[in-house]
Amino acid sequence: MKIILTGIQPSGALHLGNYFGMMQPALQMQEQGQALYFIANYHALTSITKADDLQRYTFDAAAGFLSCGLDPQRTILFRQSDRPEVHELAWLLSVVTPMGLLERATSYKDKIAQGAETNHGLFAYPVLMAADILLYNSDFVPVGKDQKQHLEIARDIAQKFNDRFGPVFKLPEAVIREATAVVPGVDGRKMSKSYGNTIPLFGEEKEIRKPVMSIKTDSTPIEEPKRIEGTVLGQLMQAVNPEKYEQFKVYGAAAGIGYGDLKKDLLAAIQERFKPYQEKFRHYQAHPEEVEAVLRDGAARARELAAPVLAAARKAAGL
Repeated sequence: MKIILTGIQPSGALHLGNYFGMMQPALQMQEQGQALYFIANYHALTSITKADDLQRYTFDAAAGFLSCGLDPQRTILFRQSDRPEVHELAWLLSVVTPMGLLERATSYKDKIAQGAETNHGLFAYPVLMAADILLYNSDFVPVGKDQKQHLEIARDIAQKFNDRFGPVFKLPEAVIREATAVVPGVDGRKMSKSYGNTIPLFGEEKEIRKPVMSIKTDSTPIEEPKRIEGTVLGQLMQAVNPEKYEQFKVYGAAAGIGYGDLKKDLLAAIQERFKPYQEKFRHYQAHPEEVEAVLRDGAARARELAAPVLAAARKAAGL
């Protein structure tokens, strides 16, 4: 059975961009092979500085996956930190990784351009990511177009290790999420915690209402038709309820309909779509031991895949 691996970094509260950009496509792949989905809390340490925040966001990511339909009997869900073997493998990979390869990583350059602190963790991020991918003998790694370079770097590192020490690692293939559109935030840029433009996935009604009602729109008078195609309102409705999108465009073209009315319509669609997930999430908040049990089981199952790979890498390197 083919192994499918992907991870989510617990760097903040989950939002609609996380769901449509990563979680929904990942959940749709559960039946296509042995899926491993990990909560990348080691990676999150490059941006999260408070222990309480990291623990809360890690729990929320796991509970979020379970609430949205992850089947823990079929899919292995685990915390990255519950498999510390990844760090030993990262060191073995680091000794064959050229500095130039890391210096060319666009994610590092982008973070620095945004004012992130320069440190070894951020610079060596691709090596740890390569270890995440290679440790479990992954066949396929679902990524967005903007993340393709991460997998290319992992393949380059694996090949360099194989060239030096022998054929230990298979070279995983990228599964590019071509059909996944970028989900816009309330200001029109890509929805991202770093931009502060998100709509929470599991927030209370008032926490969702506030950002929805602040979505950026133009100054079209209420008596004139509103353009929906290509706007933030239109793109969000298309993601949340594709079947209602055409009706939404007709509604926006009607006389006397303002942007406030359209935002309320979008808010209702969000609440309708995600209410069942939100109810499950509240359940897991009240019963965290259920999430913890899934993560413990996932870590044990992940170890069964990781142990022989790390043993082979150690032996090949002479350890």
